[in-house]
Amino acid sequence: MRIGVISDVHGNRWALEAVMRDLDRRGVAAVLDLGDGVYGPLDPRGTAALLIGRNVESVRGNEDRIVLEPSDERDSATLLFTRASLSPEQLEWLRELPARRVAFGSMLCCHGTPDRDHEYLLERVASGGVTLVSADDLAATLAGIRESVVLCGHSHVARTGHLPDGRLAVNPGSVGLPAYSDDLPWPHAMEAGSPHARYMVLEETTAGWRVEHVAVPYDWETAATTAQRNGRADWAEWLRTGRARVAGSGR
Repeated sequence: MRIGVISDVHGNRWALEAVMRDLDRRGVAAVLDLGDGVYGPLDPRGTAALLIGRNVESVRGNEDRIVLEPSDERDSATLLFTRASLSPEQLEWLRELPARRVAFGSMLCCHGTPDRDHEYLLERVASGGVTLVSADDLAATLAGIRESVVLCGHSHVARTGHLPDGRLAVNPGSVGLPAYSDDLPWPHAMEAGSPHARYMVLEETTAGWRVEHVAVPYDWETAATTAQRNGRADWAEWLRTGRARVAGSGR
């Protein structure tokens, strides 16, 4: 069994199209999506149409949840743009997504941690920067989770974590936003280091799960130009370079 895993498309239809073409080329039909599919200054409507049209099994991310919350005077221009871009049917699809789901009997799909969509599973952020979570802390977070594979997104960084009991915790990286800066819980940056669209292929073998992290080229200049035109020079830089400066500006 071969399974494609995507996350954090953030409205980047061009990146998602490239990833889907690559999955088709590999003959991978089953695709799981770990959330934050539509939020961003790019093409939320086209992205939602592609995810829905391909029957991708998705969960709801923290910024999917924020899109659905009542409007507030503090809402950013990007959030307002995302809401206005989506059709009523697409908003309903987003509303019906679960916060987590079990796939293929042995995989738990979530966006952040199994219980909190806005927290990182495989990283810790402190005043000194971002570090890999310890095996003990990871095991504590996943205590009570029976599935042998936990799939998470949110940090936009591709990682494979192994627990002492043999379970895996895996992040496919971000399809559509390879870097960003944030100010919570401390100012920090997450970076893939290149502008490629990231995803992952899982394959079950007699020895266990084979994890392949994939980086796909696409027309990131068009995505960056669109972000710039929609008032997000920071996104344009992240999309072009896969790098971010710790400025605390947030996504």
